[in-house]
Amino acid sequence: MSAEYEHDEFFMQHALKLAELAEQQGEVPVGAVVVREGRLVGEGWNRPIGGCDPTAHAEIVALRDAAEKEQNYRLPGSTLYVTLEPCPMCAGAIVHARVKRVVYAAKDPKGGAAGSVFDLLPTDGRFNHHVEVEGGLMMEQSATLLQDFFRRKRIKSKA
Repeated sequence: MSAEYEHDEFFMQHALKLAELAEQQGEVPVGAVVVREGRLVGEGWNRPIGGCDPTAHAEIVALRDAAEKEQNYRLPGSTLYVTLEPCPMCAGAIVHARVKRVVYAAKDPKGGAAGSVFDLLPTDGRFNHHVEVEGGLMMEQSATLLQDFFRRKRIKSKA
């Protein structure tokens, strides 16, 4: 196992813990962290329901946290670790923040913008910034967390 993979796994594990926190708060369990020069500079988890904010996806919350801490809306050289493939809104924010790399766990077959439904991050040559993308790291853990959440939600709504 390479040092880079262990580094990626460490930060994805933290994002998964944040996803669990989102679930505890009644949100869809998605967590994200922003890392720059080997240190965590921002973190977030889904908060749209509790915050009455449709833009409060884990990635956006993590980017806002990192930008505030770095005192810069641009985050060049950073890596965003997220437990679910970013949606188009989050992909746009990632491009505007100049994130260098995105590592995500589970694919989003209904709204993913890193190859599943849209290809906004890795291959859309129309943007002035290109993001490296790697998917599938700790995919099973993230997918299980999401599937269990929605299964419980369906059972609860039938009761």
